[in-house]
Amino acid sequence: MSQHTPSSPDSPTPKKSWCRIPDIYAVLFVFIALAAIATHFVPAGQFERVPGPNGRITIDPTSYEQIASSPIGIVDFMLAIPNGLMSAGEVVFFTFMIGGMFMVLRRTGIIEIGVDKLTRRFARQSLLTIPVLMTVFALIATVIGTQELALVYVPVILPLMIALRFDSVTAAAVALCATTVGFTTGVLNPINTGLGQQLSDLPLYSGYGLRVMAFVVMLAAAIFFVMRYARRVRQTPSLSLLSSDTSESEKRSLYQHADNSPALIASVRQKLAAVATFAFFAVLVYGVLQQGWFMMEMAGLFIIMGIVVGLIAGLDTDEICAGFNQGFRDVLVGAMIAGVARGVAVMLEDGQIMDTLVFGLGNLVGGLPTLLSAIGMFFAQLGFNFIVPSGSGQALVTMPLMAPLSDIIGVTRQTAVLAFQLGDGIGNILYPTSGYFMATLALAGVPWQKWVKFFFPLFCVWIVIALGFLIFAQATQWTG
Repeated sequence: MSQHTPSSPDSPTPKKSWCRIPDIYAVLFVFIALAAIATHFVPAGQFERVPGPNGRITIDPTSYEQIASSPIGIVDFMLAIPNGLMSAGEVVFFTFMIGGMFMVLRRTGIIEIGVDKLTRRFARQSLLTIPVLMTVFALIATVIGTQELALVYVPVILPLMIALRFDSVTAAAVALCATTVGFTTGVLNPINTGLGQQLSDLPLYSGYGLRVMAFVVMLAAAIFFVMRYARRVRQTPSLSLLSSDTSESEKRSLYQHADNSPALIASVRQKLAAVATFAFFAVLVYGVLQQGWFMMEMAGLFIIMGIVVGLIAGLDTDEICAGFNQGFRDVLVGAMIAGVARGVAVMLEDGQIMDTLVFGLGNLVGGLPTLLSAIGMFFAQLGFNFIVPSGSGQALVTMPLMAPLSDIIGVTRQTAVLAFQLGDGIGNILYPTSGYFMATLALAGVPWQKWVKFFFPLFCVWIVIALGFLIFAQATQWTG
């Protein structure tokens, strides 16, 4: 019997992919290194900080001055990732808590029971769940302005998407794309629209008509794109971007059952646990809408929720602790990435070149022809979003500069705010420096490299849509 050695011509030779995206840790490390190197060449500078709307600190756009350079040294570079983890502690802690809490809920059995009932209910209309969920998530985001709720949505809908013969990419897309559309267009979003208009001296939430149109068009494009992918995966599972992923196979074996399998029956304690779960989510909604809760408050609630629901369902303390520990392990990579990603901004801030970049972007936009000014503002905001993936943070740093600049270059302030919204929003689910986004992918079990392959075409479509609305706003001198 003949045997083929690796050098045998009959042996299959593995193909190398020359366009393979490197591991996310490698990508982030390169960006951190580039940011550190930039501090040796870009002049240090700063704006004077002044009180802004609602007690927030913003910049005085006329106060920029160069200061003594403070380039990043070896020790500072060495501390970039530890400092990034500390700076992103809120996101990191939230990721751990939501991962632990949902693993406890899984151990109670109520998630599997709920998924089983929903799967049987929507078995013949599985694709319709996608537009329904995306519309609801987008409407919530465009009103309260919290993109980070995708972190909550993904663990909830992931089992259902798998059970309906979709995949984890579909679950991540439903949550991330919908919340991004809502946040970006910001019809009543206090974080980007409200704050941006306050900083630009515009009536609060004025110009909502054009923003509603942008909401509808961008959401329609997202729904079409996600449904097209989901339909392909449901019909031919091998076309899933995660078809060869071991953890994806484990999810399918856990949540997908034969059509003739008996229905799962909940015990009395499981029914009570399910009621308690809904009650906790009602408290969560109240806290976010009425009390201004964010990640820390939600994380604290999730700890209590996991413990109380676990005890009601009949788990003992050891089982609850084991559930939390397993959940922590499952989201460890995502939590770490969220912190590592913050290291890029840490380098720019410590090297004191962040304000210089803002000042340079303003000058770049100011030098463009009038017809291209709004588009220039959009791409300037889109680029700056890589460094500061926070809507309020980006508004406080850029809008005090862009608003008066718009008066000089022939762009209405309303258009300048729209350029900020669109530039700030759509990059949040592409850039690896966005902590909540990377944590959401980890909760869904979707590698960033796979997500980029899925999302980049839609990202390009959204850019075209954004440019179309900005050109219209510029041509009509839109004031709202």
